[in-house]
Amino acid sequence: MLRKASIAVALYALALGPAAPAFAQGYVYPPGRGGPYYADEEPDPYYPDDDRPTRALPRDPYFDERDLGAYGPGRGGRASPQRRARVASLPADADPAYSTALDYDDLVDPSVSTRALVDDPTGQPPGTLTIDTAARKLYLSVGRGQAFEYGVGVGRQGFAWKGRAQVGRKAFWPGWTPPKEMLLRRPDLPAHMEGGIDNPLGARALYLFNGSKDTLFRIHGTNEPDTIGQAVSSGCIRMLNADVIDLYQRVAKGNRVVVR
Repeated sequence: MLRKASIAVALYALALGPAAPAFAQGYVYPPGRGGPYYADEEPDPYYPDDDRPTRALPRDPYFDERDLGAYGPGRGGRASPQRRARVASLPADADPAYSTALDYDDLVDPSVSTRALVDDPTGQPPGTLTIDTAARKLYLSVGRGQAFEYGVGVGRQGFAWKGRAQVGRKAFWPGWTPPKEMLLRRPDLPAHMEGGIDNPLGARALYLFNGSKDTLFRIHGTNEPDTIGQAVSSGCIRMLNADVIDLYQRVAKGNRVVVR
């Protein structure tokens, strides 16, 4: 009887196979330098969503991203194989200091989009981005009286920004670095979060400048698609990831932006 039990245990162990560590199983681990970011928490209303390069901070020598492999991105539980990404060649116009060289585009459903070609209501020249904060629409004028229309989320009352700017920087799966003042009030936030499907800046970001000065406002994707059409952000303009990917490839640095 004892011999039969030993054989059964051995066969069970063979069936399970060797227990490989999480970092050897092909997962993409949530980057971090201080803890997970919980996307359903309200952003700090006094600061924009992002204001520093994604690689501005050195890596924490005491933190090993592989240690998070068994816990998954953000909320616990084993990392999902669907969160895998592939190494990307950054677009030529993407600022490498603000971009993440991993491509998560395959995880974005292009059919989840608000884009429509409409009669242009803005009267702006081709190439101009016009954000109608009241209607919560973004228009890209393309000429011949037409424009691409996208639904957006805008700044909550009291934090909406209006004015004129231009696209001064573009980022591919941008990283997010909360300002140090925000970290003092929200020690649960990470000191830095690399770009990815769980990042609050989404798939792409267009950084708005006034001349050579960064306004600290952005047009970016989101990991909270239900906020599109609402006034919930700290002033930045949110788009669905499929929409911001589409807009990114239609817009160049220097394009005019009108927020009204």
